[in-house]
Amino acid sequence: MNKIKTRFSIKDLENLSGIKAHTIRIWEKRYAIFNPERSQSNIRNYSVEELQKLLNISFLNNYGYKISRIADLSEKELQQLVKQVYSEKTNSSYAINILKIAMLNFDSKLFQDTYLELSKTQSFEIIFIKTFIPFLFEIGLLWQTASIKPVHEHFISQLIYQKIVEKTSQLQIDNNLTNNNEEIVVLFLPDNEVHEISLLFVNYSLLKLGYKTIYLGTNIPFDDLQEITRFYHHVHFVSHFTVEPNAEEINDYLKNFQEIIAADNDNIVLHVTGNQTQFINQTLKSVKIYPSFDQLVEAF
Repeated sequence: MNKIKTRFSIKDLENLSGIKAHTIRIWEKRYAIFNPERSQSNIRNYSVEELQKLLNISFLNNYGYKISRIADLSEKELQQLVKQVYSEKTNSSYAINILKIAMLNFDSKLFQDTYLELSKTQSFEIIFIKTFIPFLFEIGLLWQTASIKPVHEHFISQLIYQKIVEKTSQLQIDNNLTNNNEEIVVLFLPDNEVHEISLLFVNYSLLKLGYKTIYLGTNIPFDDLQEITRFYHHVHFVSHFTVEPNAEEINDYLKNFQEIIAADNDNIVLHVTGNQTQFINQTLKSVKIYPSFDQLVEAF
């Protein structure tokens, strides 16, 4: 049986489009742009087509088109205008709206088609920073408001994950290292930290800059980092702390890094970014903190 979500509440529409429910009701009453089904208790239920239409309206409205003008357009004219404005602005907001539809319908082809369209005018780096990152941030909020389920987030995150791995693999085949090979960049996530998309992109970016990297992935025990220092004397460790180490443990974690991993070696440094860095309350010579992962990459 098909379990794809095809009906949406007005609260879902508000969360997915950014248009307030009150405004949606006004537009619906004044311009008859939607025709939702109503339950026996008079609760509105909107179709996926109406969600798509609202996302298109939201996109045009953000670019100065008045709802009174938009409401006069046929479905075909609305779609044509959206494509025209999107082409002129080369803005990521329309692509993000399409990715939401792909996510809700578990539509991997729509994801791939959207990516290919973006790649005609943008580099992978720009697509990731301008489209994927804002999109991932939005779906995090949608999950918190129960507009989507974790399975939706996992589905679309894996497609983005696959895209980064694909680009990284090609880069590793083509790459000619230009950086000093005595330096190594080791990317890892600590125990119980599994949010690796940002770290994967950092790895890709550093490879493109010519650095030699070792990508260890998620859930790396602290003691395992010592093994790297047995092979390399000059090591840049890189990590992204999204939820771990937690607020109570992060300062001890970094102190242990300096005393155990870095010891007396000034050539061993931990570069770290992520939400948990807000809880760091000490200055350590072996630890460098960055507000965002793109600023971390720029520091190399």
